[in-house]
Amino acid sequence: MEYLFSYGTLQKNGVQVELFGRRLTGSRDILVGYRTSAIEIEDEVFLAKGEEKSQLTTFFTGDGNDTIDGMVFEVSTEEMIEADRYEPAGYERVRVTLGSGKEAWMYMAVTA
Repeated sequence: MEYLFSYGTLQKNGVQVELFGRRLTGSRDILVGYRTSAIEIEDEVFLAKGEEKSQLTTFFTGDGNDTIDGMVFEVSTEEMIEADRYEPAGYERVRVTLGSGKEAWMYMAVTA
């Protein structure tokens, strides 16, 4: 079992059911030392799924006052692979430690 932290699209029940065939089990959590920012998505395959062109990504600030609220979900290794396929081009999966102390995966845009 893996933990996956979501601060955006993967929190939507419809996305979960379409992607994983089920609603995910999870709990509220926070990511400390990060902030969100909107970026424009160019990935046509992602946009063809009906997702918005403007999506959130995260960036590390190191400031303990900066936090991101989200959900941490329990997913299988196979579901992580499906999530990898779902995310738009230019996003990568990174390991983070959440406010609860859980180690989780999270997606963020790759910066040049």
